[in-house]
Amino acid sequence: MGIQLAHRMDILKASDVRELLKVTQRPEVISFGGGMPAPEFFPGQRLAAIAQEILATDGARALQYSTTEGHPPLRRQIAARLNALSGTHFTADHILVTAGSQQGLDLTGKLFLDEGDEVLCESPTYLSVIGAWNVFRPKWVEVPTDDEGMDIAALEEKLDACRRPKLVYVVPNFQNPSGRTWSLDRRRRFMEVTGRRGIPVIEDNPYGELRFEGEALPSLKSFDERGLVISLGTFSKIFCPGLRLAWLAAEPPLYEKYVILKQGTDLHTSTLSQMMVSAYMERYDLNEDVRRITTVYRERRDAMLAAIETEMPGQVRVTHPAGGLFLWVELPEGVDARELLQRCLARDVAFVPGEAFFPNGGHPNTMRLNFSYMPPGLIAEGIRRIAAALAELREHELCAAAAGCTPGESAERGAGKR
Repeated sequence: MGIQLAHRMDILKASDVRELLKVTQRPEVISFGGGMPAPEFFPGQRLAAIAQEILATDGARALQYSTTEGHPPLRRQIAARLNALSGTHFTADHILVTAGSQQGLDLTGKLFLDEGDEVLCESPTYLSVIGAWNVFRPKWVEVPTDDEGMDIAALEEKLDACRRPKLVYVVPNFQNPSGRTWSLDRRRRFMEVTGRRGIPVIEDNPYGELRFEGEALPSLKSFDERGLVISLGTFSKIFCPGLRLAWLAAEPPLYEKYVILKQGTDLHTSTLSQMMVSAYMERYDLNEDVRRITTVYRERRDAMLAAIETEMPGQVRVTHPAGGLFLWVELPEGVDARELLQRCLARDVAFVPGEAFFPNGGHPNTMRLNFSYMPPGLIAEGIRRIAAALAELREHELCAAAAGCTPGESAERGAGKR
C-alpha cells in the first residue's frame, strides 16, 4: 500500500535555486546563482567571542526555551534601526523575530491565503515567495514593472478584474530578481491605491541597506495610514545568513495572529542566535559593517556590467541596479535560458534562468545574475564563459534551421571563408 500524501504536494517542487546550489558546491564552479553574501565579511571571530561570553555568563537563558515574540533587547534594536532607516514608527511590540524572512512569508501565507485567493505581485517576483505560497493554491496576478517600479495603472486594472484580491507582495528596494528600485512617486501612488481599496501589502526589504549610490527612499510602511503594510526584513544580507535571523513588523491585531501562528510552527527563534546578534549590535557598529560590504559589492556590480558590455555588446539588455545583489538580463528573442544554463554548467559557470521568477511561467529568454559572491576577476571570467556558451547556442540554433548543417559543419564553413 502506497503512502498517501496531502494533495498540496502535487503542485510543490524543489526550488530551482536550491537545486542549483547543489551543483555549484564544487569549488571550480563560478556561481552567479544563489543570492549569497560574500563570506569574507562574516565576523566569525567576533561572534565566537560573543558566543563564548554569553554561554559562560548567561548560558542557562541562552540555551532555554524563550518567548515566541523574540529576545526583548533585540526587538527594541530592530525597531530603532527600522525607524532610523525607513521613516517608520515601530516599537518593540510590533516586532516578531523569525527564523529567516522565509518564515515570515510562510506565516503570511498561513494567515491570509485560501485556495483561489488572488495574490498580486511584481512581474517578475521573488522565486521563493512562489514556493512558499503555492502550497495554499492561490491565483497569481502578475503586474508589469519598469525601471521605476510597479505600473500603477496596470495595478488598478488588475485589481478591477480580481474577484478575491487578498494581498499584494512587493520588493521595492533592489528587487529580487530585477535589481530595480521603486521611485518615490510610484511608492506614494501605490500606497494610495492599496490604501483606498483596503488591501494588505507585504513589503519585503532584504536588500534596502545595500545601497551603492543615490539617496535612501522612504518605505511603503511610512505612507501607511491604515495599518495595512506588513514589513519583512532580515540580517541575512547584511550580516550572516546562517544564523537564520529576520523579523516581521505588523500592527495589532495582525501581530497577535502572527504570534499564534509562529507558536504552532516552531515555538520561537533560536535564543542563542538572538542574544549573539543583540550583543554584537551593542558592541560593534553594524552600519560601518554595511558600508564596507556595499563598497565591495559596488565594485563587483561594476565588474559584472563591464564584463557584459565587453563580452556581449549589443546582444543583451541588462538592468543597472543602484544596490542589492542582482542583475537581470534579457537574452535575444528565441534563446532559452535553461538550454543556455546546461551549456554553461559544462563550462563550470552557473546562473538562475529567469522563467522561475514568473509564477505563471513564460519569459524563457531571461536570467538572474548574482554579483556579490565572486571577486571581480572570477566575475569577468564567468561572464566570458557565459558569452561563449551563448555564442555556441545561437550557432546551434542557426544550424538547426539550415537543412543538412550541423554546428561543426558551420564552423568549418566559416573557417573556409576567412
